[in-house]
Amino acid sequence: MPNQISTVAFIGLGVMGYPMAGHLARAGLSVRVYNRTGARAESWSAEYGGSCHATPAEAAEGADLVLVCVGNDDDVRQVTLEEQGALSGMQAGSLLVDHTTASADLAEQLDAACREQGIGFIDAPVSGGQQGAENGVLTIMCGGTPADFARTEPILSHYARAVSLMGPAGSGQLTKMVNQICIAGLVQGLAEGLHFAEQAGLDQQRVIEVISQGAAGSWQMENRHKTMIADEYEHGFAVNWMRKDLGICLEQARRLQARLPVTALVDQFYGDVQVMGGGRWDTSSLLRRLRTLGRG
Repeated sequence: MPNQISTVAFIGLGVMGYPMAGHLARAGLSVRVYNRTGARAESWSAEYGGSCHATPAEAAEGADLVLVCVGNDDDVRQVTLEEQGALSGMQAGSLLVDHTTASADLAEQLDAACREQGIGFIDAPVSGGQQGAENGVLTIMCGGTPADFARTEPILSHYARAVSLMGPAGSGQLTKMVNQICIAGLVQGLAEGLHFAEQAGLDQQRVIEVISQGAAGSWQMENRHKTMIADEYEHGFAVNWMRKDLGICLEQARRLQARLPVTALVDQFYGDVQVMGGGRWDTSSLLRRLRTLGRG
């Protein structure tokens, strides 16, 4: 197969995958899609003009590059390795890229399975959320060979502002774990700061306007403080998904003998939010937990 990539398959059209695949279609690539809920694939095809298919294998047939963006390790295995999975429809010389936030072990397993078939593999979890996917400004952390990355990077750049190779297979997932570890502590710190300001009778908005200009500033502060102050959480990256990600982080940390006390604690706090019925709330809902405890 020539190095030029013209036909891609996109498997998984959730809140992230749907707009990501759309950017590829707009860029002039021939896009073949599969989604577990077929109606969503049909809707995507009607909007962007690509073709929708009944199985991952069918979508992958003839594709130079297959991209996967689903929920967790088991979902990835189902759409790639099982019968009618993408690998059964891919040809030697093609590439598989997994955008799912999953375990490093799975990345290494997929890399080995791909190598057996002469297929390249990149684990490429993303950061930036639904808004980043829609606006085409995701950050993508990749693991794989330099050669496979060089072929893949121009395609990923259609929906990312930063695409970086971090090392061999699994390195992208390990980097995404660092990302989630840092976010967990930041969001809890922001929630505590806003809660403290509220209890102290301060104007929370004015407080943020002042401290965001200094060392306390962060993406979370800039993009989430208004909805946090308004106690609105029906948006953004769901608590259920964050707990999935933090579970991966904590399991990997045990293997590496890395100490993550704050991450483990915040994971428990997200468990409290789930008990409150907030599994689908944005991760910034940690503030609602504090407000609820304060009224208790």
